[in-house]
Amino acid sequence: IGVVPVRMLEDRGLLVDITPTTVFIYRQMKTRPGEVLIDCLDSIEDTKGNNGDRGRLLVTNLRIIWHSLALPRVNLSVGYNSIINITTRTANSKLRGQTEALYILTKSNNTRFEFIFTNVVPGSPRLFTSVIAVHRAYETSKMYRDLKLRGALIQNKQLRLLPREEVYDKINGVWNLSSDQGNLGTFFITNVRIVWHANMNESFNVSIPYLQIRSIRIRDSKFGLALVIESSQQTGGYVLGFKIDPMDKLQDAVKEINSLHKVYSANPIFGVDYEMEEKPQPLEELTVDQPPDDVEIEPDEQTDAFTAYFADGNKQQDREPMFSEELGIAVEKLKEGFTLQGLWEVMG
Repeated sequence: IGVVPVRMLEDRGLLVDITPTTVFIYRQMKTRPGEVLIDCLDSIEDTKGNNGDRGRLLVTNLRIIWHSLALPRVNLSVGYNSIINITTRTANSKLRGQTEALYILTKSNNTRFEFIFTNVVPGSPRLFTSVIAVHRAYETSKMYRDLKLRGALIQNKQLRLLPREEVYDKINGVWNLSSDQGNLGTFFITNVRIVWHANMNESFNVSIPYLQIRSIRIRDSKFGLALVIESSQQTGGYVLGFKIDPMDKLQDAVKEINSLHKVYSANPIFGVDYEMEEKPQPLEELTVDQPPDDVEIEPDEQTDAFTAYFADGNKQQDREPMFSEELGIAVEKLKEGFTLQGLWEVMG
């Protein structure tokens, strides 16, 4: 018996200018089941990559999305899981001049990227409060989304429930087959995850969110037929075996887990609960049609849009200009260790 894994990329990745023929950002970067819009700000500048371009910033429970109001195909998506740090610093905005801006440092594939957003409307702290608060809610709710070993899961032999979590079944006498002898324990099956703990040592436990389950099967083992759960690669690809007797009890457990996994997949609970006092418009009302471009874009000649967002240490202002003999024009002095040839290779 297998399950269809819940693929989750929105909170982990960085996306820039998803496609040159986007009709609207939500038709290409659709919100996934369980993703909800928390806040919408209409006068935000992407100061790092599109300085001088007024855009819209959408804050969901998994990521922030910015797109240009003039050209929605100019857009980006920053997943909260890729964020290293969020701070406020002074930036030079073409629309606001020197002003306080939101700095977001991220990491993707061992490369750091920096995003700077400026609120074009003066005197409003909402850009800072929304993004920082929702990101904090994401960081403090990882139990919904991450596999956890030896956590503080059990109290007085009962599962410590997460908000909106409900226990659907508790199965006693479940053996964990991770050791040669096996460990006798208890299974909790909820609407969010599966939890097992050893009866003799409650701190010996595992919490497996449905989000991270790659497969659920009944397989043969040296202990006989067992429930085998394989976790996703991003959690380490664990293979966890559990022995449940008698056979009909094992089959009932697998059937129940599969049923709850299917329900969860249709409408996942990510645990990021944050509400604004002022509710944003529904996503459908934010949808606009983008007229077709007159310019035909050659796919092979596109530059890498990510290069505009490379993190440049703690750079506070532009470096002095210098004449480049290679280009025949004045350019900003390169950071130590960088060469023009190297930058062209990155873009290629």
